[in-house]
Amino acid sequence: MAERPRGFKRLVAAVAVMIAAILVAGAYVWRDDILRTRLDPKEPFQTYDPPPAPDYAQRASWALMPGAPEAPTAAEPPADVFFVGPTTFDGGRHWNAPIDDPQADRLFRRVMAPNYAGPFVRVGRIFAPRYRQASLYTMMTLREDAKEARRFAYSDVAAAFRYYLAHYNQGRPVVVVGVEQGGTLAARLLAEETARDPALKEQIAAAYLIQTVVPASTPPLPPCLAPRQSGCLAAWAQVYEGDPERAQALLDRSLVWGPGAQLENLQGRTPICFNPLFGGVVDGEAPARLNQGATNATGLEWGARPAFLTRQVGARCENGLLRVTRPQSASLKPSGSWTDRRRMPPYNLFYADLEADAAGRVEGLLARP
Repeated sequence: MAERPRGFKRLVAAVAVMIAAILVAGAYVWRDDILRTRLDPKEPFQTYDPPPAPDYAQRASWALMPGAPEAPTAAEPPADVFFVGPTTFDGGRHWNAPIDDPQADRLFRRVMAPNYAGPFVRVGRIFAPRYRQASLYTMMTLREDAKEARRFAYSDVAAAFRYYLAHYNQGRPVVVVGVEQGGTLAARLLAEETARDPALKEQIAAAYLIQTVVPASTPPLPPCLAPRQSGCLAAWAQVYEGDPERAQALLDRSLVWGPGAQLENLQGRTPICFNPLFGGVVDGEAPARLNQGATNATGLEWGARPAFLTRQVGARCENGLLRVTRPQSASLKPSGSWTDRRRMPPYNLFYADLEADAAGRVEGLLARP
């Protein structure tokens, strides 16, 4: 058989390269759709059989808890921290995560707990319930099934909080911390539990709802306006400066609680914007010199205090969103797969700022007559 001409071989190679480039470009353009399709449970929530409910009388139902939760000692911090973690479960077969999913638990312990519960270790005893969290897929779609899964997750958080108050709190100051999905659930928790028991407001030193949109017109607690103010709400959703698409997506796609405990769009309302560098809902630009310490605590042993990188970011509030300058350190920049980039980042730009802020609010509450 005659050998193909060299020009023909070059043409075939060029066509192959072109096809590969088209496939790569298509995968990039439609990456969100591809990811959504892969994570979709492909079953209506109404016919879905959820995982078994947690029993909060069992230690296994708590991701973090003190060694002797019913017997606080003088050596422990003076407050308690009720921590509702962010999304760590991708989805696929389930709308809501089993509380013993090993991959979700590993991500919580390695990434989310050190970076987002870590700032509060020196403020109070940490109580972090495992709950049947809505999957990452539910954060990527506005389908009614996804809203149902998120409403379902709330039932576990409410049960855990009530069990904690009844068996472990003993009248101590409470700091509520919720991150991303956990922040949205904590917003409803604060509204419903303080309405059910108004005296609870006197115990709350502060609530930190991180990467959480809360309408300024209907906050579950008064916004924190200054450092050391207690009984208040610090809520914010942050975007990097120069990322208008992400900012608009947050305003357009974030869901908040409406009448009848329904999840609805923000509908033009302005969110609360707490600036961690100012320690309050304050207008103006906070320069990077106020940044007490950002850190990447991923992989650290639980309770270990990370090294801080100071003066990494400045921040300002605009249209209800916290606009943050891009940090200098490579350890504080987005990385990982498409899935990883849709979760909370594996670092905390305001770690030391939150640690100092929460400590001051607990002190402020304890100093009340």
